[in-house]
Amino acid sequence: MTAAVEVEAPQIVDGLPAEDYHADRTSISSTGLRALLNPGCPAQFKYDRDNPQPPKREFDLGHAAHKLVLGEGEEIVVTEWDDWRTKAAREERDAIRAAGAVPLLFHEGEQVQAMADAISKHRLAGPLFKPGNGIAERSIYWTHPGTGVRLRVRPDWLVIRPDVTFVVDLKTAADASPGGFSKSIESYSYHQQGALYIDGVEAAGLAPEGARFLFVVQSKKAPYLVTVGELKDQDQDIGRGRNEEALRRYAECVANDDWPDWTGHVDTIPQIGMPAWATLRQAEEYLS
Repeated sequence: MTAAVEVEAPQIVDGLPAEDYHADRTSISSTGLRALLNPGCPAQFKYDRDNPQPPKREFDLGHAAHKLVLGEGEEIVVTEWDDWRTKAAREERDAIRAAGAVPLLFHEGEQVQAMADAISKHRLAGPLFKPGNGIAERSIYWTHPGTGVRLRVRPDWLVIRPDVTFVVDLKTAADASPGGFSKSIESYSYHQQGALYIDGVEAAGLAPEGARFLFVVQSKKAPYLVTVGELKDQDQDIGRGRNEEALRRYAECVANDDWPDWTGHVDTIPQIGMPAWATLRQAEEYLS
């Protein structure tokens, strides 16, 4: 148990290592709540939580970009290698990762620096992430009043102003266009994340006049274009509703120590078919 969650009241923790935050089993994060709902399920959530996987290389660029923009996060070590194919390169890569840092190839180091420069020059993102304008990686814990479940969030960047608090989430994406990221919000349930982060910041007293959740999404492809947008109110409400359902399921699973799969405990074989839109389309075409 971390010191951050030994009290019942909301708790704000500065300087908590990311590995300690993510390893906490006495609270649940936005990632966990999203994993409990379709296409996930409680059984898969529990397995993944009990069997954490090693860091994925596909996330290295994102972690490195966070470090350069926010000034917080895992250390970056840029090597002289062009790829990881040789034994010597792989040994150095593995040693860097074992030391808790992010290993990058030489060209990747140049890429993340160019990405950070593009953020700083952007007309909206640049001022948001100006050094001294916000607080990076602050861990927040609070208790959900309806279920008693302990929750946690770790906003990338908090800009606290007298009239409003901006909760800023920095993401890298293959498609950072507004239309492309709109699909990602639905695919990855980022509206649940936005709703939970607002709730946590407000519960901790960091937004006396209310909070707004902003996405800063950057393309991984040169020239590393940036989209800045605010989560829609309606989507935020839907995300909050999904969080409430996930919390209900989680509380039941913990209370009963029972973690069902997608269909739960059923006595009959359920029907399964195409998505509704496909059924309607093909019914019009072939059954009319």
